[in-house]
Amino acid sequence: MCPNRRIRKKLPQVFISFRGKELRLRFSSHLFDAFRRRGIDFFIDEHELRGKDLKHLFTRIKESRIAIVIFSRRFARSRWCLNELAKINERVEMGKLEAIPIFYNVETCDLKQLTGRFGDNFRKRAKKDGRKRTKRWMKALESISGKFGLELGKNSSESDFIKKIVMEVERALNAIP
Repeated sequence: MCPNRRIRKKLPQVFISFRGKELRLRFSSHLFDAFRRRGIDFFIDEHELRGKDLKHLFTRIKESRIAIVIFSRRFARSRWCLNELAKINERVEMGKLEAIPIFYNVETCDLKQLTGRFGDNFRKRAKKDGRKRTKRWMKALESISGKFGLELGKNSSESDFIKKIVMEVERALNAIP
């Protein structure tokens, strides 16, 4: 091996949970690009092979050391997003995953108190699903939204916000032994 060559340690994978229809082609695409430029290994559902069962995403959560949950107004409309959140919370409680909540155009209190559009969307979803599932989602919402995260303010630059997210993810990755 050449002495001048630096071997870069492969960083643990980051799992990103977000409401695709709302964010995929705008905010999230810029975040993914920023991660690629910084060499951050991340996983989104788009990377999964077509034809795989959706439950395979739970395996990707298990393989990850950090999860970023991008809460948006429509996040709670999606049963799948809420199921991912519950699985992320399960792994966090086991001490096998760190979660960083990102509040994209939602207030943290809207998640905790189920108010605003987020709360409306959650209640609509909950009506369609069983009590057991809804209880699990509420526990995960309370837990993950109660962690230190990042919030996009109404008059904030998305570009600056993405830089902050990348910095926080790098800090979290560097803290993993």
